[in-house]
Formats: sequence, structure tokens, C-alpha cells
Amino acid sequence: MEIKLDECFQFGLGAFETIAVEKGQPVFLEKHLERLERTLRFLGLRSGSERENNREMVMEYLKEQRERYSDGLSHCALKMMISGENILFKMRPNPYKAGLCQQAFTMDFSKVRRNETSPLVYHKTMNYGDCILEKRKAAANGMDERIFLNTKGQIAEGTVSNIFFIRQGQIITPAQSCGLLPGILREYICETERVTEAIIYPEELDQYEECFVTNSLMGIMPVRRLGEYIFPEQRMTKQLRKKYFDKLAEGESNE
Repeated sequence: MEIKLDECFQFGLGAFETIAVEKGQPVFLEKHLERLERTLRFLGLRSGSERENNREMVMEYLKEQRERYSDGLSHCALKMMISGENILFKMRPNPYKAGLCQQAFTMDFSKVRRNETSPLVYHKTMNYGDCILEKRKAAANGMDERIFLNTKGQIAEGTVSNIFFIRQGQIITPAQSCGLLPGILREYICETERVTEAIIYPEELDQYEECFVTNSLMGIMPVRRLGEYIFPEQRMTKQLRKKYFDKLAEGESNE
């Protein structure tokens, strides 16, 4: 494989998507391709309007991989990376196993702040160093995930996830203007449930009974603890999670 050392390698000016693959099929492929197109347009890479070609490349790559893997790509993660001169694919097992949600996540806050004034925050680019380094530090401290605040001290997002809270049956999530990447699962939750976007501060956590985080690979993950606060319930989160995975099992998200 020949990789050209373009501005993606030098400056992180490239786009990527991480797509869940269940039973050989990409989950929410169209939504991923739409976001990829927006990022490419933002970065000024290619035409930013090559969705059909990108879709064909994804499906062809998955076809090749199904012939290599004996399990038929039953629970995998596909990464698609595009830069000025490269288009790359990488397949790996999905690290989030079914039983992981039984204990729920334990998370802490990062000392690194999300810069809500930077346009890079709102796009899925290869400029991903803060997320990777903070994710590794969280794991070294026994945490499952780490949450960023923005420069105003408001809750923004996780290193690899979006965050939601539940108060008296109402789902609340940080406003996009707080400085976060609008994730595919975040979009799914906002489209299928009644969700309020709000400004949320760490000192307000005791107002909420439940918390969960989302991304394309984990789906919906309940949170037991964030910082010093322990959320007393997980009932509604588990209902949302079951609803999502039932939808996945029926194949309704493979589009």
C-alpha cells in the first residue's frame, strides 16, 4: 500500500469516519457519508460531493473483507480515511462487547478544554490528538471515558462520545455551540426521542438521575459515575439502549 505524504500526514487535514459493521452490513452508512462529505467540503478536499463513489468503495471493501473473515464481519469497526491524495480503509473488531453495559461507564473530566471557537471541533478530521491522548490517560486512571469542558467551563463531549443526561424523564444534551462533534448516534437520539439542547455545568450534575454516552461503535452506554457524582438510575437509558439494538437487529439502520 502506497501512502502519499500530503497535508493530512503533515497537518492533520484529512477526514475520517468510523462505521459500525454488524453481520457484514455498515450501520447508518448514509449518515456517515453525509458527514464525511461535509468535512471534505470544509477542508477543501476533493469536490466534497463524491458520495456515490465513496459508497461504492465502502461496499466493495466490505465484500473483500467478508471473504477474508470467517465470522462474516459480525461485529466490526470500519474506518474510512480520506485526504488530498489518499483514500484508506481499515477493519478491526468492535471493542465494545455486548456485556460491557452491565456495569456502566465510570468517567472523569479532562483538564484539556474544548475550544468552541475552533471550526475544527465541529468536524471529524484527522486532527484528533487531544481525543486520543486524553482517552489513553483516562484508561490509565481506570476510567472508561473522559469528558471535555469548553473554555467557559461548560460540558461539551467525551473523547470519543457525545453525552446525554436525564432529568424527570427528559433527555438533555449539551448544545452543539458548546464545542462538540455532532455524532451519528447523537443525531439518531435527537431524531427519535424528545431531546433538549442546553448549557450544562459540572456543578449541576446532581440535578440529573441518569447519564449516558453514545458513539457509532458502543451505541448507547449507561454511565454510573462522572467525576465525584454517582447517577442513581439507569432505567430509561437501558430502555433507549434496548430500543436501539432492537432496531439494529431488524436491520433498519443499515442504510
